[in-house]
Amino acid sequence: MKFNIYLSGEIHSDWREQIIEGCSQENLEISFSSPVTNHEASDAAGDCLGLESDSFWRDHKSAKVNAIRTKTQIEKCDLAIIRFGEKYKQWNAAFDAGYCAALGKPYITLHDKSLVHPLKEVNSQAQAWAQTPEQIIEILKYLLCQK
Repeated sequence: MKFNIYLSGEIHSDWREQIIEGCSQENLEISFSSPVTNHEASDAAGDCLGLESDSFWRDHKSAKVNAIRTKTQIEKCDLAIIRFGEKYKQWNAAFDAGYCAALGKPYITLHDKSLVHPLKEVNSQAQAWAQTPEQIIEILKYLLCQK
């Protein structure tokens, strides 16, 4: 079995790299995708459509361009891992979780225990909640290696 996994959420730490490297070390057959993780590039995604003097319209254009990638990748994935960090509120990650839930796509949330209460609705639809990338890797090993 091979999985296509979408890695959504927080972009300020190396959690994606930890999961990808750990899965590679376990020889798990997984292809990974993610949103654009370069914050400046993501914010500028719609600039090719014309510069805006109002930041609302710049953000609006870029969000729509970014949504093409996000929507396509979520629809194609077998499973999403959705990371919430402590430093910033990841509204986009919560939106991705809601989109997964609406599509019936399984997802696992990845966050610290301190975020259990604020994410109770997001977690209620998740198939699992993990606190570390290592726990994610163990879940993926189980899913892909059991006969």
